[in-house]
Amino acid sequence: MRAQLAEVPARRPWNGAALLLLAGLVVTGPSHTALAQPAQPAQPTAIPVSTTPAQKRPIERTADFVGRIEAVNRVEVRARVTGFLEEVLFRDGESVKEGSPLFRIERAPFEAAVEQARGALESAQGTLQNATTQRQRAEDLLRTNAGSVAVRDQRVAEETAAQGSATTAAANLKTAEINLGYTEIASPIAGRIGRTKLTKGNVVSPDSGALALIVSEDPMYVNFPVSQREFVTFGHNRVDAGSTGPKVTLRFSDGSTYEQQGTIDFVDVSVDRSTDTVLVRAIVPNPKGRLIDGTLVNVAVHAEKPVDKVLVPQAALIADQQGAYVFVVEDGKAVVKRLKVGAEAGAYVVVDEGLSGGEQVVVQGLQGLRPGSPVLASPVAPPPAGRS
Repeated sequence: MRAQLAEVPARRPWNGAALLLLAGLVVTGPSHTALAQPAQPAQPTAIPVSTTPAQKRPIERTADFVGRIEAVNRVEVRARVTGFLEEVLFRDGESVKEGSPLFRIERAPFEAAVEQARGALESAQGTLQNATTQRQRAEDLLRTNAGSVAVRDQRVAEETAAQGSATTAAANLKTAEINLGYTEIASPIAGRIGRTKLTKGNVVSPDSGALALIVSEDPMYVNFPVSQREFVTFGHNRVDAGSTGPKVTLRFSDGSTYEQQGTIDFVDVSVDRSTDTVLVRAIVPNPKGRLIDGTLVNVAVHAEKPVDKVLVPQAALIADQQGAYVFVVEDGKAVVKRLKVGAEAGAYVVVDEGLSGGEQVVVQGLQGLRPGSPVLASPVAPPPAGRS
């Protein structure tokens, strides 16, 4: 039996490319297969901003009130005699000096009254002289026993009556001369005169009312009510004679500040029980006449001792529904600081709470700023300090 031999197929040589692929698989292995890495997020760009440090410096404490200007002297000019108004010697609204003539009333009737009174006085003086002579004669006759006591007493009584008539006549003459003087009405004070209510040709009398109003102009008073608690806070609930009280600054309705400072010179002695306020008065120079009697003004009362306060520029202040805040730079990032702000001080605002001073406050570049944003801070010069 023949043995059958199986045919062994011949081996085929390895392709070069296959060898290279196999070598790569052997070297790297399945666990070292290259994987696609996720893209890294882009870092946010730092926002350029300008900063200035929050300043801490002493400022004056102030409290604001509403007051009214009042003239120191205020006079209603009135007629003191009855007569026809001959002349008005001023223009409405002009300044007048003390003693300046303002009105002139017809003089002729009053001059006649003076002459009549003078004549009555001369007659009374003649009667008195005769009575004196008769009394002396009666006394002489009584000393020589040629006259009686009764006659002498009668002559003494007649002399006394004549003396009384002469005194009355002298008083009537003086009254007539005073009334003649009242025909020229002069200004009792220096100040500014208002519009006259009567013109030439009208009959004026003491019952005619005020002919014009004169108010003094320099200085002026400003009166304002203050709660007792607020005024005690400033350490002045009274001002004694000869002493000076706190300073005050006035602001007009348009927001402008009056250039002259005043001084509190009077605190009323009684509190108004209906409002729980006390009336306070300050005296303010008015050399240019800017303050007008009766004007409403804002009154800022300054405390005597300044206190240390933190100030930030008003340009750095931002407000939203929660209140005011600023951005400060901490560790290269923008951080929000909520503030409780007080009064303005020029280009600054007083910070009562929220900052301690020295923080780098952002004043420029606020438009795109968000809490936590990286910033590139550049210091800038602070704005000029305003008057507190």
